[in-house]
Amino acid sequence: MPELWRFERGKLQINILRDGHYIESGQSLNFPLFPLIETIPQYLNQSVTAGRNATLKAFRLWVQKHIQQ
Repeated sequence: MPELWRFERGKLQINILRDGHYIESGQSLNFPLFPLIETIPQYLNQSVTAGRNATLKAFRLWVQKHIQQ
């Protein structure tokens, strides 16, 4: 099922294609175990102060932790 993610004004919006139309969803169907709507904006904000490389490393660790649960 196709998804469309939009990040605008500090907010992540996930839209799911249903019956030919996109509807807003509270979570990704592709990544249902991840609270992306809350997490992605947090890491993007963190990259401003902590830097891109440190933030990417922290995000990878976060993903690994959620995969193991």
